Amino acid sequence: MRKIESQMNAAIQSNSNWSKDNTTVTFNSDTNTSEVYLHGNLIATVTDEDMTIFDGGWQTVTTKSRLNALCNEFCITGEGVFQKNYQWFVRKFVGQMGTEKVFKTESFTNGYTFA
Repeated sequence: MRKIESQMNAAIQSNSNWSKDNTTVTFNSDTNTSEVYLHGNLIATVTDEDMTIFDGGWQTVTTKSRLNALCNEFCITGEGVFQKNYQWFVRKFVGQMGTEKVFKTESFTNGYTFA
């Protein structure tokens, strides 16, 4: 994980406003929600219960990296965003079979929510 992504996650964990280079976190104390922006475009909202992700209109390597850094911090290990044949997908945890985690792959859609 990049240093900027670690700092982004730390700001969310501490319910702080934070900005560096192309990435900004704003915390709304009324709704207890952190919003993450990349180049001024909303890419995620994080609450105590869930995280909703967006591509901000740009399905770039940097956007995907920021989203996966968020998933690594706030989702179940293994969940995230990946690309195949120029199309984005989401890998979501759906259950456990013995000691193995079971994941489902779905097409990426703006507003996808991880519970």
